[in-house]
Amino acid sequence: MDAVNELLHINFSYVMTSVFITLIGIKAIVSIFEWCIDKLGLETKWMRQKKEEHELIIQTSQNLALLQKKHMEDMKKSDDHDTEMKDDIKKLTDMFVDKQINDYRWEIIHIADKIASGKDVSKECLRHAISTYEKYEKIIIDHGLVNGEVEISIEVIRDSYQQKLKEGF
Repeated sequence: MDAVNELLHINFSYVMTSVFITLIGIKAIVSIFEWCIDKLGLETKWMRQKKEEHELIIQTSQNLALLQKKHMEDMKKSDDHDTEMKDDIKKLTDMFVDKQINDYRWEIIHIADKIASGKDVSKECLRHAISTYEKYEKIIIDHGLVNGEVEISIEVIRDSYQQKLKEGF
């Protein structure tokens, strides 16, 4: 019971002040110890770990900068490649459109030449030529081109078709 009474009479502010002063003293001693070790050029395990962590952070930062630079280069190459592919696709599309237009022109002109030379052309062939001309005009309009090469030929074909309809073949 005496022990409990003694505990109740302890001055807790004195104990807290003593603990605080002790901690400040330990910190001062550690700081003096670190300063002495640093002046002597010695390296402790704690200092070595701290130095290694610092070097690791610096290395990680440098690697991150390199990765960012590489990423930017890769993005530029990707953009250049996309532009190149877009240009190639445009060229291929233009080539296809030119070929399609030329094929339609040749087909229309060929049938008109047959009619002009007096050869007999069937009604289905004339319908096909008129249908081909409509496709030809649609491509011309869709791509902003000028029609003018097959106007006379389609007129010959339409006149022949009208004549065939009048004759009732």
